[in-house]
Amino acid sequence: MAISVDTPEVSARLCRKAGLTYTFLSDPKEDVLRQYDLVHAKGGPGGTDISRPAEFLVDSTGTVRWVNFTEDIRVRARADEMLAAAREIR
Repeated sequence: MAISVDTPEVSARLCRKAGLTYTFLSDPKEDVLRQYDLVHAKGGPGGTDISRPAEFLVDSTGTVRWVNFTEDIRVRARADEMLAAAREIR
């Protein structure tokens, strides 16, 4: 799943355009983003707050088992990194 400060309509357009099929949640008040320290203050267009890039692996009990944070929206965890982390959880 993904979480964004964008409205549901903006997120839906992005998902359609990018062919994303996973759940995309809207958090315009940044409540959830703040709980996970994922707000990049003034990092967006015109100095707006945006969500900070991060990936989480959550086990079946809801426990966060692996986290990847970055300050650069262009840098994400590679699939092989995430798969290796998932194998370690088993």
